[in-house]
Amino acid sequence: MHFKASDLGILLNGKVEGNPDIEITELAKIEEAKQGSISFIANPKYIPFAYNTEASALVVDEKIEFKEKVSATLIRVQDPYAGFVKLLEVFGNSKEELSGIEEPSLVSKSAKLGTNVFIGAFSYVGDNVEVGDSAKIYPQVYLGDNVKIGKNTVLYAGVKVYSECQIGNDCIVHSGVIIGSDGFGFIEQLNDSRDKVPQVGRVRIEDDVEIGANTTIDRATLGETIIEKGVKIDNLVQIAHNVEIGADSVIAALTGISGSTKLGKGCIVGGQVGMAGHLTIADGTKINGKSGVAKSVKKKGTALNGIPAFEYSKSLRAQAVFRRLPEIEKKIDDIDKRLFELDKASR
Repeated sequence: MHFKASDLGILLNGKVEGNPDIEITELAKIEEAKQGSISFIANPKYIPFAYNTEASALVVDEKIEFKEKVSATLIRVQDPYAGFVKLLEVFGNSKEELSGIEEPSLVSKSAKLGTNVFIGAFSYVGDNVEVGDSAKIYPQVYLGDNVKIGKNTVLYAGVKVYSECQIGNDCIVHSGVIIGSDGFGFIEQLNDSRDKVPQVGRVRIEDDVEIGANTTIDRATLGETIIEKGVKIDNLVQIAHNVEIGADSVIAALTGISGSTKLGKGCIVGGQVGMAGHLTIADGTKINGKSGVAKSVKKKGTALNGIPAFEYSKSLRAQAVFRRLPEIEKKIDDIDKRLFELDKASR
């Protein structure tokens, strides 16, 4: 796609300094940009790159002052990072729109497909599946019977959605995601064997949710596993049966959430966090990476850290003491020796 700097200036509600007619064809990092590229400066440490970059245009803060001449056309905006994110959306959406059903694919006669839907090759669409308008189903996707996919939702190659599960509008599901596999439920028998507990619920994912590659979300034993509106889930996350994730929460990679735990709205979960089952985590809770959460959190906005996780500032003080343990041990040994010598001398 080709844009003029003046067009992008209007799009970003910014002020153009330099050649407004210069053509922009791609986005690039400032240190790698070439003629036709546009980049941005949101962090002051990247200002020196502005003097030597080959980029045709730069999105910069409206208040920034350069000490040397900048050859690139400048688009001054209030928030350069937010502006560049908008450009990412524009350039991403400018790609050719896919529609139609590629062959070979198997689409049930009872499936209902909206307008402008794309079904990639080697995909399977089961009985009574509903796919909303402008949804994009990339190759090798499996949609089990009675699955519902909302409008403008994208399922990338290799996604598997088991029967009865629902995904809302404007969602993005990356490759390798499995939605609706059985929850991990077994009953221990007298002979130490384990009988499987049937998992007959489903997964319900609301609008504007993004799920990273190779994440798994288990169906409920009964009822629903629920991912509420606006949730963002990173790669390689495990969400167990009957878990509920509150709206606008963010979960980083390699996190595991055990069955029936309820995460509040607006929570932030760092990477490699583990949560025990049947917990209730208050709205706005922040959990530091590699923490192990074993108890419910009742107070909104609590910050947690450690294994087992507890209040963040207290955990930092505990870590400071832990680092001093060898020193403290030596002091105790010295005191013990002195007491022994004093006791010996007094006899």
